[in-house]
Amino acid sequence: MSYVASRLSAVRPSASMAVSQAAKALAAKGVDVIDLGLGEPDFPTPRHVIEAAEAAALAGETLYTAAAGTPALRRAIADKFAHENGLTYSADGIVVANGAKQIIFNALLATLEPGDEVILPAPYFVSYPEMVKLFGGMPITVPCPSETGFRLTPEALEGAITERTKWLFLNMPGNPSGAVYSEAELKSLGAVLARHPQVLVLSDEIYEHILFDGRRFVSFGAACPELKERSLIVNGVSKAYAMTGWRVGYAAGPAPLIKAMTTVQSQSCTSVCSPAQAAALSALTGPQDCVVEFREAFERRRNLVVEGIQRIEGLSLSPPEGAFYAFIGCSGLIGSVTPLGAVLADDAAVTRYLLDEGRVAAVPGTAYGLSPFFRISTATSDSILTEAISRIADAVEQLQNRSETE
Repeated sequence: MSYVASRLSAVRPSASMAVSQAAKALAAKGVDVIDLGLGEPDFPTPRHVIEAAEAAALAGETLYTAAAGTPALRRAIADKFAHENGLTYSADGIVVANGAKQIIFNALLATLEPGDEVILPAPYFVSYPEMVKLFGGMPITVPCPSETGFRLTPEALEGAITERTKWLFLNMPGNPSGAVYSEAELKSLGAVLARHPQVLVLSDEIYEHILFDGRRFVSFGAACPELKERSLIVNGVSKAYAMTGWRVGYAAGPAPLIKAMTTVQSQSCTSVCSPAQAAALSALTGPQDCVVEFREAFERRRNLVVEGIQRIEGLSLSPPEGAFYAFIGCSGLIGSVTPLGAVLADDAAVTRYLLDEGRVAAVPGTAYGLSPFFRISTATSDSILTEAISRIADAVEQLQNRSETE
């Protein structure tokens, strides 16, 4: 007897979560492991945000809210889009969910028919293709190599669109690459999309405030206002405000799509935790000093990692433009032989070796649709990152070229 629905047969567990769990299992056995698998800020949630949740709970704000979110939070989100992104949305164009992942989940459940295609520029966030497959859709991977800055080109987009294409997913700054699109680059993609009116656009902008080297963020919605009626702008408070565990994401889009997503939510989780919504409201409307402080720390850590990785023979890393990851090229290690005589055949083997020998947990590029790379999170302390790089360097130094062992 099988308890599992057939639709789950093609869906894989989260690769980053699996790596983190493997690291935790080793740590439980007393092994000194540095877990760089999961991406979440190591900073505490700002105090004023926590106090807002406490005050809301003490005031009795502990009941169900409207499925789409409290009116106050949705107004604050609309104000955020207006002031920070130059986008105008009314309340019926805003929805709040349990994290940005649930926003995407709800959007796909509300729109995908079996066989519909979703274009995923690779490297992509690990959950995108799995959610698409869960609803009977077809993830269409479009490789975006380092030569293009890990960005989708208009030519590659045009070549991927078919009559079955339902969505294009964009993620900027990108997880895992840190790639950021300029306004001109977004407009060039918009020009392609204008010729294909059946294609919807999901722009995942959760890392919006984590940009480096003085870059200015441009939302897809601001770059391509002519596509507003088929664009869903996804964001949340998890990354910018160190609130991953609070689980509050939000989106803005055309009212009919938002209504459909709200219907899905009303029949699943009902609504987001009410004190968590009060916390998100405080994050968006309260002091923003923490956002600047976090960004500065992430940029310093980015620089530390880039400098360290570039000194390791066989590895490559161009400075990420945003987010808090390093997507490290490891083609120079493929074919190398470990001290135990195993050949590193691919990036999955490389990450297994780094965990076994270096005691550093990383996620292979295969999980993101592009090899040979591996991703580490840089959202941890300078000292931990320094030690992790030292361990990676020591592990790589122990490798031998295959020709040397034959």
